[in-house]
Amino acid sequence: MIKSLALSYGEQYAQQEEALRSKGDGRSSIHYPALFLFVGDKIAPAIAPVLDSCERKWDNAGGVMAMHALPEGVSPVEYGAGGSARVMPLTLPSAAGHDPRTVRADIYRVFQEDSRYLAEMNRSLRRISNSIADYGRLYSSFDVIHLSIITRVDDPLNVFLPEIMLLARAVLGQSFKSVQTDLYALINEREQGDNFGYSSSVGLAFMRELDGMQMPDYTFRAPLLVTEDGLSIPVSHGPSQLFDLVYLLSDKNERGMMSTGGMQDNYEIISHISLLKNRVRPTSDEASGHGGYNNMTFKSGIRGSSGRQGYATAGFSGVRRPNMQIALAVLYHGFRRLAANMREGSTPGVRERQALFGLGADTLRERSSLLLPDEAGLQEMTGLMSHGRPSYNELKYLSLREAEELLFGSGGSDYFRSNFTAAAAGRLESIEPLREWRPLLAAQEEAVPAVTFYQLAEWTADRDDAGSLLYGLRQHMAGLRSVLANAKAELEQLYSDTVERQPFQRVPLFDKRTVRNFIQYLFTVVYGKRYELLQLETELGLCRRLEAALERIHTESIARVKIMKTLEEELRGIAQDSIQRTRDDIGQNIMEYYGVVTEEVMKEIETRRGPGVFFSERYLGSLSQLLDQGQEAVVERLIEICRRELLAAEAFALSFEEELLRRANVAVAYDNKQVLSKEELFKRLYRSLEDGAIVNVRLFEYTQEHRHEEKYFFGDSTSEFLRYVNGVDETTRIYRLGFVHEQRRSGVEKLNLMGGFHLEDLLYYRNGRVYYETYVQNGYKLHAIEEEHLPELR
Repeated sequence: MIKSLALSYGEQYAQQEEALRSKGDGRSSIHYPALFLFVGDKIAPAIAPVLDSCERKWDNAGGVMAMHALPEGVSPVEYGAGGSARVMPLTLPSAAGHDPRTVRADIYRVFQEDSRYLAEMNRSLRRISNSIADYGRLYSSFDVIHLSIITRVDDPLNVFLPEIMLLARAVLGQSFKSVQTDLYALINEREQGDNFGYSSSVGLAFMRELDGMQMPDYTFRAPLLVTEDGLSIPVSHGPSQLFDLVYLLSDKNERGMMSTGGMQDNYEIISHISLLKNRVRPTSDEASGHGGYNNMTFKSGIRGSSGRQGYATAGFSGVRRPNMQIALAVLYHGFRRLAANMREGSTPGVRERQALFGLGADTLRERSSLLLPDEAGLQEMTGLMSHGRPSYNELKYLSLREAEELLFGSGGSDYFRSNFTAAAAGRLESIEPLREWRPLLAAQEEAVPAVTFYQLAEWTADRDDAGSLLYGLRQHMAGLRSVLANAKAELEQLYSDTVERQPFQRVPLFDKRTVRNFIQYLFTVVYGKRYELLQLETELGLCRRLEAALERIHTESIARVKIMKTLEEELRGIAQDSIQRTRDDIGQNIMEYYGVVTEEVMKEIETRRGPGVFFSERYLGSLSQLLDQGQEAVVERLIEICRRELLAAEAFALSFEEELLRRANVAVAYDNKQVLSKEELFKRLYRSLEDGAIVNVRLFEYTQEHRHEEKYFFGDSTSEFLRYVNGVDETTRIYRLGFVHEQRRSGVEKLNLMGGFHLEDLLYYRNGRVYYETYVQNGYKLHAIEEEHLPELR
């Protein structure tokens, strides 16, 4: 429960910071309108991430439209505020119910035979073309539209790709002078699972068709344009390659490892490439020498010496301020400091501690005496009725106990027990030290300096130490027991002595008066001794109740101390675990740096609002009461303080680069030799971005005819880090380096483009060919076109 609370708080802070800092980032704008066309049911998970990425990074993304070509009967993906559809559906025949052996050919035949699919496709494309026109004011120019088609290689609906592409180009061409079309073909190797053979075969079938579409002599002609009256108009293409560029993106990178971000990285790549190719380029870019991407240069670069157009791929990585980890570190350090404050607390002397709890010897004696009825009440015992009227001569040789028995039987003892002993016991029973102490301790917990359960645990510890309240109380109780034992012995000796030896007044010739004087002596002296004994016993009883209360306080306090220790360890573990999940360069020194920052912020708050402010009702309040409600109550209150007071401080508003630099050097003051210099930090950060942006396809490098690379950084090109990047390998680099300048405070991103390879260079293609040929030989019809119209397998 604690972990889920902490992680939820960290995620919420990260989201809020991301939104806040993104607003502060200078976002780019796209020059021409853009349309994303997602083909197939399997590509549905990509829709929201791609459009979300555009929303975050493009200032005029509000006009970006999308279509989803999906099987009939499948609900379209909704995207946009309030669930309003920003993604228009484009209905195609469903693959459900068809034989997997012939499904691609079957659905293609259904499409050809049922004219309503093509008619509906025309209507959908015209509707979206009109919708794009409504947003013309958002763009610098309306001459060109960028059409990005995105599909999974193993989705059967990509069999319609030529028809979809050419009809879209024809419809959009009626509104735009030029339609620039790119294809993003995604390879999901992680999800193939038990169907790896069939999935690979379908994927290879599509790739074989794609290779034909990208041939320089590719032609296509079909009656695709349909009027409202059902009249068909032919659409022609070629001879030329169908797509301007084709990007192949897998969830397995060039090193053969599954990408950490999985397909999510590819979704980011799609939006970043779209921005790179269609960005409004400020004049400051050229002035600063930060020329951007040139599509013709890239296409030329990936065309081999044979003139055969190559395919492209990309890799993406980014470093951002680790907001979630920062929030968790602050939560831990805030808690740790508050716990340290409580441990320090108040340090009064032994007498002051005893006075606080009413444990001083004089206080105990005075309080116990108040529990007894007034000693003057002993005089009333002289009115007790005696048994007969013995003479003094009958009494004087008797012991005092025998004389009392002869005179009153058990009447005297019964009366004393009923009117003194029982009354004192009743009053003692009503004393509840914990009830008396709790308001007092609650007030002390809010005092400055405070008395907290840390001090109480120490003061009430069962140890032979003068600083222990229990030790002092038990010493006093030991003294009481000794005095009590002596008092009992004295009373027993007095009771054993004879009457005639007692110093009371005898009146010669007046026997009755002498007896009365003895009775007065008996209740004054003997029962006076019993009264003193009762007072000692009552004080000892009071001490026992106080001892039990102190033990209870110790049990409660030590339990709270243990909970605090456990909670501190848990919060530290949660923060450290989260930090360990980040890359080393991003997670470096988070705990050390934010320990210092949190301490400074809390000190500043205490300076402005007074010491002990964090334990006032506006902040934490009584931690004892919170702990009694459960650890969750403590964490919830602490999270509130972190959000409202600590994370809102100016120290947490630094830009990504400045925060990273300060954090990297936080330990300098503590003589930590592992702290990196600025140059070393930049070097590691640069290497980390490069390693993270490894392209997302696995290739046979020795078969690749030509490899062309371009690398682009998205961030503040005037920052120290990007100035450093610009100088790395400046004279020896063999790749094109570019910068997309944005006034960005939240982080830096890197996009690596690579091209020049062919489908047969792909490990996926090599592996899939074995399955493809096997399935074809076993009667699977994986294409909708005849074999003679397909390019040869390479």
